[in-house]
Amino acid sequence: MKRSIKRLVAFVFLFLALNNTTAQSIPDSLAQKIDKLFSQWNNPNTPGCAIGVVRNDSLIYAKGYGMANLEYGIPITPETIFHMASVSKQFTAYSIVLLARQGKLRLDDDIHQYLPWFPDLKEKITIRHLLNHTSGIRDQWQLLAIAGTRLDDVITQDHIVKILSKQQALNFKPGEKYSYSNSGFTMLAEIVKAVTGQSLRRFTDSAIFKPLGMKQTHFHDDYTEIEKNRAYSYQRKNLFTFSNSVLSYSNAGATSLFTNINDLSKWVMNFYTPVAGTAADIDQLVQKGKLNNGVELNYALGISSDTYKGYKQYSHSGGDAGFRTYLTVLPELKMGFMVFSNLAEVNTYEKTYQLVDLFIKDTSAKVNADIRMDSSRAIIKDEGRAKNFTGDFISEDGAQFSFVLRNRKLYWERYGNSDLLYPGLKDSFTVARSPEIKFVFSTTPGKSVLVNQYWPDNKRLLVKYATDSIQTDNQLQMYAGLYYCPELDCKYTIVAKDHELILTSNKYNDSKLKLVGKDHLFTDYWWMRHLKTISGNNKKIIGFEVNDGRIMHLRFNKIQ
Repeated sequence: MKRSIKRLVAFVFLFLALNNTTAQSIPDSLAQKIDKLFSQWNNPNTPGCAIGVVRNDSLIYAKGYGMANLEYGIPITPETIFHMASVSKQFTAYSIVLLARQGKLRLDDDIHQYLPWFPDLKEKITIRHLLNHTSGIRDQWQLLAIAGTRLDDVITQDHIVKILSKQQALNFKPGEKYSYSNSGFTMLAEIVKAVTGQSLRRFTDSAIFKPLGMKQTHFHDDYTEIEKNRAYSYQRKNLFTFSNSVLSYSNAGATSLFTNINDLSKWVMNFYTPVAGTAADIDQLVQKGKLNNGVELNYALGISSDTYKGYKQYSHSGGDAGFRTYLTVLPELKMGFMVFSNLAEVNTYEKTYQLVDLFIKDTSAKVNADIRMDSSRAIIKDEGRAKNFTGDFISEDGAQFSFVLRNRKLYWERYGNSDLLYPGLKDSFTVARSPEIKFVFSTTPGKSVLVNQYWPDNKRLLVKYATDSIQTDNQLQMYAGLYYCPELDCKYTIVAKDHELILTSNKYNDSKLKLVGKDHLFTDYWWMRHLKTISGNNKKIIGFEVNDGRIMHLRFNKIQ
């Protein structure tokens, strides 16, 4: 009886698998290579992937692997609707581009012209800053999480607007750095609404999706709305089972596009044969951003703009809950590649480029990937001076590096990696394998050792710290207390207990704190992994800042 059931299940899945592929126009041998890439998820017991390959004006290959819904045994097909996460951003950006062409706004307009609710932080923030992730505005997801909102809670557009309207400072001066900020794209959706009187969902439906015939696509701004044929979101529970990864977003702009392989293929074609908008609009969408110092970014307007194998490419990834998505368009070849998944562990970036590599050859100028090390260039003449630069360093945002001297050569070590450094002028060093990364060492009058790290679109300052300072219980007690954030109206408590520091709140499980040096605390929370303590004139701790990832200088004051 059990064998009969297993045979039946296998037969049903085989039947479904034969019906989850569009009519293909590629050789069988190539289709088999694609199947091999996704074979891990080609069964009825796992979530999986949907893939698509576009050439010229056709979707030449599309297929689903695994299940859209494990509870009801519904397989993934090219028609399966996926939540696209940050792949959504290019549609929000394109809405702004279309409105700019209509003369309803300009990319260099101050955002306060359209968003009077956003606080005046004494800096001009433009629409272009939002589009390029150079605004300095703190990221909405981290702000919400710090305030106590879990990302699997219901999160509405109004909820995000309210928390953004209370920001009291920027991460940095607009245009000074690139730092990915989902907040900017929620604000762009609100600008679309302010200019047109329509929600982003309604505007994109009329201006983009209907002209392209994308009938199964929309911004899903109401989590209670029923959507037929949608994939559900999963994460791995253990080796053999999965659990639901809940997503209840009722917001749009940074995320929340619902679409499928068949529909998104039409958007791919719009990059090189525009139907919604014009070629000039596409050129505007993929124009690279620039920092105030003139450094050009690889990020354009809601989409990355660079090259792959010698060809121009426009691409973006996405990840929310268990959804992982990736899209890349190679306009010179009139091709596009898509991989969507409803399982958090799937690396859709890697799988997309494995798929691309089956179709295109490398035409880029050949560069020896194994850069040969010139040991003679790495020899340090003044070894005694170089010893001052060795040790452990930490940055304001919590990056931890070490510099080690071995055989008269200096090495940069971090997170299990080691890189040889070439000495330059005035205590400067460059990374042998990546000469665009530079370190400049200096010493303060108080004998503190500092190092400035530079790379193409950013920089940071690191300070040397002692690793052998053991804290007594009395010293740990200095960190203990109740800390309050006026911007987010939330509290956390640090407790000294059993020779350790514990971070606790009413919303989350407790987290042990790791003390690095005297000023840096590290937590287990993804939303505030690094805290930098603030001391008063009497050297007593009066607060801390959350300096981590997309949040900088978020102040908590010690009130007890």
